[in-house]
Amino acid sequence: MHPALQGLLTIIIGVGGCVGYFYFANLLLDKVLFKPEGPNAGRNINRANMIRPWLFLLPAIIALGLYLAYPVVATLRLSFLERLPGNEFGFVGFENYSKMFGEPKFIEAMKNNVLWLVIVPAAATGFGLLAAQLTDRLSWGNIAKSIVFMPMAISFVGAAVIFKLVYEARPEDVAQIGILNHLYLVFGGAEPQQWLQIPFWNNLFLMVVLIWIQTGFAMVILSAALRGIPEETVEAAIIDGANPFQIFFKIKIPQIMSTIVVVWTTITIATLKVFDIVFAMTNGQWETQVLANYMYDKLFRANDWGMGSAAAMIIMLMVTPILVWNVYNARKEMR
Repeated sequence: MHPALQGLLTIIIGVGGCVGYFYFANLLLDKVLFKPEGPNAGRNINRANMIRPWLFLLPAIIALGLYLAYPVVATLRLSFLERLPGNEFGFVGFENYSKMFGEPKFIEAMKNNVLWLVIVPAAATGFGLLAAQLTDRLSWGNIAKSIVFMPMAISFVGAAVIFKLVYEARPEDVAQIGILNHLYLVFGGAEPQQWLQIPFWNNLFLMVVLIWIQTGFAMVILSAALRGIPEETVEAAIIDGANPFQIFFKIKIPQIMSTIVVVWTTITIATLKVFDIVFAMTNGQWETQVLANYMYDKLFRANDWGMGSAAAMIIMLMVTPILVWNVYNARKEMR
């Protein structure tokens, strides 16, 4: 069967299955279990209405359990095991965690992840807010926003390839194809630099890629928030003699602070899981290791499922509090 027809058939079966499930679930509640007739009609209707949402949510709960909860439990279990000869596993308790925390590469990955967390969300949110404010009242603002948002359409690996060419270094007597080295030599640099091999600074050059991608996301969300600010508050501030900086920092930002927090936490979660950029540009060399790349190395290169799973659990533990906080703030906004 042609792949396109196979995909279409899968969609039809999936949609038909969902419609059929909801139809028969309603039929089961109203015609078999809780008939809306007789002396207990009112009680049966109430019971059916109590059960109906859970019955409709059951497919989603099963899917979440199968594709989210089960992998977490399985990964947690693997983190306490050690692979033995013969493709068997033995229980080692917290030994994988203690070995992992004793490895210099893991400590390096933790330090770099903290550095990414400090810089990337703040920079992407700040640049996004600046772009949203500067393009808000311009006649060609939508064109500018489209250009800033465009990197969001590029995959992380694609963006990594683009910036790897930006940072490319050729011998001094050869024309530079890397924009950064070309500018460096034009402005008096002595010789081309291997930017991705300079410790500490290479981490910043990698962060630029994620900031470049996430700024567009931050700009779109914050631009919508700025448009939602009541004009009366801005006009009152102008009448009171406030200058543009005072209006921006003391009138607008306080009113969209909850949106700024949501954008910041969303970018923070993406930053914690960063993998593609580091993998494609340095592969964790030259002191650029991060937790997700460390996990990949242990799982698929060293074939050490125990330590790889332990690294995955560390990433999940770091992401979970931010996720919970984000959901809490979102629910508070909906009240």
